[in-house]
Amino acid sequence: MYFPFVFDWTILLIIPGIIVAIWAQSKISRTYKTYSKIPVQSGITGADTARKLLLSAGLHHVDVTATTGRLTDYYNPRKKYVALSQENFSRSSIAAVAVAAHECGHAMQHGKGYLPLKIRTLMAPVVSAASYLLWPILILGIIFEVTNTIEIAVYIFAGIFVFQMVTLPVEFNASKRAIAALSEQGILEEEEVYGAKKMLQAAALTYVAATLVALLNVIRFATISRRR
Repeated sequence: MYFPFVFDWTILLIIPGIIVAIWAQSKISRTYKTYSKIPVQSGITGADTARKLLLSAGLHHVDVTATTGRLTDYYNPRKKYVALSQENFSRSSIAAVAVAAHECGHAMQHGKGYLPLKIRTLMAPVVSAASYLLWPILILGIIFEVTNTIEIAVYIFAGIFVFQMVTLPVEFNASKRAIAALSEQGILEEEEVYGAKKMLQAAALTYVAATLVALLNVIRFATISRRR
């Protein structure tokens, strides 16, 4: 059985994206490790940072909760809560405060009706389902010789790429709001703000890498499709 999406020279096309993704993940891990060891002078925790920023933005209805895992922090726009990994929830460090502020940035976007966030929220369930079904569709399609299987993959990867492109301004804008709020509320000293920026910039690279990988997969499968 021939699997063109596995045993094919076009796999070389995605290697640069994989390298960038590994580098970005390594950078965020190193940066987080560094700034998670540096306590903030105010002694404020990530959870208290989130609560303070949400209250200052008038988002009294948004809850702050802890979640399991490491760097598993997120904002849920449907249920309206900020979830912080246990380490960021309870610790007082530049990394914890920066991550908490970033997630509050998403809540602020939601409160202001930020259009890219609205689009991403609508796209997320569809893209998640398509991503989950992608490889089963490819494998079963080729095993049972279903026509247009590769073309379906092109459309799915194109959808993922569009989703990632929408995600970029959402993430960059959330970080911008986070840094501004931390400064305005006096949560971090000037030198600590620099560390928070470095932390959030490193995190943003992972989204840039994911966008690149999605684009290269579109190019790869489109190339395979044109040859068939």
